Amino acid sequence: MSVSVRDLDVDLEGRPVLRGVSLEVPAGAWTAIIGPNGAGKSTLLRAVLGLARPRGGTVNVAGADPWSLKPRRRARLVAYAPQNPNLPPGMTVFDYTLLGRSPYIPHLGRESARDRAVAGQVLERLDLTGLAARPLDRLSGGERQRVVLARALAQQAPVLLLDEPTTALDIGHQQQVMDLVERLRLDDGLTVLTTIHDLTLAGQYADALVLLSDGRVAASGPPGEVLTGETVGAHFGARVHVARGPDGRPVLSLERSSGEDR
Repeated sequence: MSVSVRDLDVDLEGRPVLRGVSLEVPAGAWTAIIGPNGAGKSTLLRAVLGLARPRGGTVNVAGADPWSLKPRRRARLVAYAPQNPNLPPGMTVFDYTLLGRSPYIPHLGRESARDRAVAGQVLERLDLTGLAARPLDRLSGGERQRVVLARALAQQAPVLLLDEPTTALDIGHQQQVMDLVERLRLDDGLTVLTTIHDLTLAGQYADALVLLSDGRVAASGPPGEVLTGETVGAHFGARVHVARGPDGRPVLSLERSSGEDR
């Protein structure tokens, strides 16, 4: 299922946040949205999800406008893992994952044996079976990230939106989460659209990058074309050295200022 955004304008509380934003995510591909704080990255995800109403332009997910779909139908098409999810204290990992089956449970009905089976299978794939009965408030940061992903995957939607999935994780857990998303994308044919602040992680995993700056697309394309020292300096205010890893993908490192600049 592809995602297409054309000339998107979004205002929040009367303030322009996105202006003329366009991007294309082919079915089964991974696109990462990067940019400085306040660039509009999360708002773009919410527009694709159908939670931030555009003032102009179009959003299409598998050929459908998210705003034209009823919430349950939309949730079967697009799954979303927010940056700061509401994790009810005392709720178990299994019950939280089961919330992802809500689009399939009849109104005033209860989950079916299939719904519980799907939740169990997702927990197994994410190596969370041993934590199924654990309350959410007793999880580590890395465990919480995997549980939020588990709820999204339980929706069995073909499009997965992830808002800063590696926030507050150490480098080891960052790599684990990104490896997991990549494996699930390849195994299930998921189309992935994610925001991420770590430019090296974005360049190592995504097929394409979209750089937002001041609510507009400043650059887009393969990671090697977007992540240049000049572009990062212009939009992030950082001096970086860009090297190429063994697979040709960009790896960024900060450059120290010279003694004269100190």
